[in-house]
Amino acid sequence: MTTFTDQKNAITHLDGALYDNANLRIGIAVGRFNGFLVESLVEGALDALLRHGVQGKNITIVRVPGAFELPLTAKRLATSGKFDAIVVLGAIIRGATPHFDIVASESAKGLSKVALDHDIPVINGILTTENIEQTIERAGTKAGNKGFEAAMTAIEMASVLKAI
Repeated sequence: MTTFTDQKNAITHLDGALYDNANLRIGIAVGRFNGFLVESLVEGALDALLRHGVQGKNITIVRVPGAFELPLTAKRLATSGKFDAIVVLGAIIRGATPHFDIVASESAKGLSKVALDHDIPVINGILTTENIEQTIERAGTKAGNKGFEAAMTAIEMASVLKAI
């Protein structure tokens, strides 16, 4: 965390840190649907957490059927009091029916509600893509790994909320 006071204007600045994370406790909720793609997100998230000092013993992964089940899972992780942040990973790929819109919208709303109701960072790493190619791009190829990015956001948000 970076904290400094601008003496001239008496402004305090708080930034989240990406280091000193040995005691950070992270819950990872994973939707198994489209699992062949989602597992790349999990690998990316674990890579980010471990590279930034989070101890493996402080990481818990919970797998559930799909994205629609992730908000309830995140809520249970949040209410346990065992975690400083929750990373949620999944993949919703548009199909020929409106199911995509319903699942994407409701899962995002549910995750936001958990974060606000339980005062804990809940990082939405659920990919919502038009096709498998876009999902592959976001799960570790040319668009990076969104699981890695979600984990980095979790670290930073846990740090900044502790500082506040």
